[in-house]
Amino acid sequence: MKLNLTKPIVFFDLETTGLNIGTDKIVEICMLKVLQDNSTITKTERINPKMHIPEETSKLHGIYDKDVVDKPVFAELAPSIRDFIKGCDLAGYNLLKFDIPLLVEEFLRIDMDINLRNVRIIDVQNIFHRMEPRNLRAAYKFYCGEELVNAHSAEADTVATFKILEAQLSRYENTVILDENDKEYIPVKNDIATLSAFSTNSKNADFAGHLIYDKENKIIFNFGKHKGIAVEQVFTKEPSYYDWMMKADFPLYTKKIIHAIRIQMLNDKLL
Repeated sequence: MKLNLTKPIVFFDLETTGLNIGTDKIVEICMLKVLQDNSTITKTERINPKMHIPEETSKLHGIYDKDVVDKPVFAELAPSIRDFIKGCDLAGYNLLKFDIPLLVEEFLRIDMDINLRNVRIIDVQNIFHRMEPRNLRAAYKFYCGEELVNAHSAEADTVATFKILEAQLSRYENTVILDENDKEYIPVKNDIATLSAFSTNSKNADFAGHLIYDKENKIIFNFGKHKGIAVEQVFTKEPSYYDWMMKADFPLYTKKIIHAIRIQMLNDKLL
């Protein structure tokens, strides 16, 4: 089933030096833009991370230091990447927990901010796990009936993700499940807003999930000794916690959120 689009959507996948959002870097990015007529444009770039790619990581995606030593650094490619995704919705496999946070982090490292506030995001992995709890290779075989060749290459994984979503739309058309209140509803529809709402975690205040919204829409901590407590409350009683977080190895976007909260508190004279 073809995607029903009101604006372009970009499927993307990253290959990286590791899994630490705060310190690791991108070594390859593939972006597949699907236009309203379902025609596609693919852009794949290898990137010099200016750091060693651990051997165990290279064995997974097949990209070694020698393969990127003469490639441009992220700062050189950032404008074209930003322009490619501008005005588009985003989709990918596990992109909410990893690909988007790391991509945003790379932009912030070079003082280039990208606004994803009004971007609808579809995480194909979440649709898969909720409808047929399993990884990308299994998903591709299950939905598309084929073995995934060249898994862990950004382009192969990105194209596979696009095909999986098309197959999911066909498989789950008119499929009814129960929501958290045991009410029947159809979650998978050929509509980007509906798919985004079903496959994303709207509670996250930052991309890494360190900060989330509570039932009153207040930002609370989602980790550590203050888990479940409002950020404002913690910073009021323990101002040093803000300083610790700003100096610690948290993603820049997480730091951006808590800094904004602290500035607002200062303006409101809560500190």
